[in-house]
Amino acid sequence: MAILKYVFLAIIFLFFLLGGYGHFADTERFVSIMPPYMPFHYEAVYISGVFELLGAFGILWPKTRRLAGIGLFTLIVLVTPANIHMWWNADQFPEFSMMYHYIRLPGQLVLLFMVWWAAIRVEKKPGSEPQSVA
Repeated sequence: MAILKYVFLAIIFLFFLLGGYGHFADTERFVSIMPPYMPFHYEAVYISGVFELLGAFGILWPKTRRLAGIGLFTLIVLVTPANIHMWWNADQFPEFSMMYHYIRLPGQLVLLFMVWWAAIRVEKKPGSEPQSVA
């Protein structure tokens, strides 16, 4: 199972590294998917891009992995309204296929699981079960 953890960490790292970079390289696209009721579109895109990059690099080191994982998990949850907005208003985003919209939301659940499993959960060490007092 250890290899799976590192595969997940690699996927998470690449996803958030590329996504964080995208917030700065293609800001307009990220701004365009934000729901109109949310304020500070540009600021939110830049701030979330910074946190994606920090989280991507944070999961690489064991000492910062859990905190970075919690941050990335929270970020995934916080961007859900934008993804739901895209799905409900798919006609406003013709550059994305409907299949993309159908895959994106369940994909977030998969990503949440991967972040939790590889970066947040506390692994039990063999023999660390509490001893019963008889």
